[in-house]
Amino acid sequence: MSGIRAVDIKGGKGPATSLHITSIVKPTAQDGQAIVKIKAFGLNRMDLLQREGQYPVPPQAPKTLGVEFSGTIESLKGDSGKESFEEGDEVFGLAYGGAYAEYIAVDMKMLLKKPSHLSWEEAAGVPETWITATQALHLIGEFTAGKSVLWHAGASSVSIAGIQLSKLSGASSIYITAGSQSKIDFCVDELGATAGFNYKTQDWSKEILAATNGKGVDIIIDFIGQNYFQGNLNAAAKDGRIVELGFMSGVVLKEGVNIAPFLMKRLRFEGSSLRSRDVEYQGRLRDRLEEYLPKFEDGTLKLFVDRVFKWEAVVEAHKYMEGDSSKGKIICTVG
Repeated sequence: MSGIRAVDIKGGKGPATSLHITSIVKPTAQDGQAIVKIKAFGLNRMDLLQREGQYPVPPQAPKTLGVEFSGTIESLKGDSGKESFEEGDEVFGLAYGGAYAEYIAVDMKMLLKKPSHLSWEEAAGVPETWITATQALHLIGEFTAGKSVLWHAGASSVSIAGIQLSKLSGASSIYITAGSQSKIDFCVDELGATAGFNYKTQDWSKEILAATNGKGVDIIIDFIGQNYFQGNLNAAAKDGRIVELGFMSGVVLKEGVNIAPFLMKRLRFEGSSLRSRDVEYQGRLRDRLEEYLPKFEDGTLKLFVDRVFKWEAVVEAHKYMEGDSSKGKIICTVG
């Protein structure tokens, strides 16, 4: 069987410096899948966790990192569905893993035809980010027009998408937290957030309550976990929803956490993930993403690529993501 190049992890897990490009067996398509020759792939926080052996990888995922990519269809197996994909089509999509490579096998339900106005780099950074934001806001958060939203990690790729989707869907106000004034300014001036708060210098939950005249916000999307748990309960409005997407600060709550707001405010706290979902669920979100494509073209929704690395520099790309200075997607190009 022919071999391809792919990123591997020395020892199976480790720091960024353990990443290297090696040769693996070229994937083969199952029925309903396409083989895509990858042009670019996007980095995500889960890649860092998986690299360190701290991410529960779904059983159907190959060990190679990476869940979003752009590229060209080399071959198909079976019915390509309503999209009528053909060999040579330029596409981008979401996978359970395997995108840090020259080729990937992916279910055609998770592919979209790449519009000509999107570069390979832009397209590679769309699927995981925009689908996750859509899932958090609409499916889990059950957003309706007129509600207020708080996106933590405001300059992260998911929140950059989420702020714009909140605005597009008619949010009454959109708040963010970030660790620098430049990131806050970016979210307010570039993306249209109502206001932002610096978690390093401000008590953001008190600031949220002050900004909302004590009401709080209807939907909170959090990636931080432990350090923000109490603040989220305090900042949530009555009948509010807290959507938990990650635990960057840890999972064990500190002593003295007051959970009374759950009862007093009738709050709902719900965790969610995307990668562990079945392809039918992911496919419905992919269809929602397809509806956004005209908005990308007319400029209503903006894509932000922070830095592009050649995949031979994947170690530097991971280190850059770990530095938490980016505003937008970090992309690697293949070939």
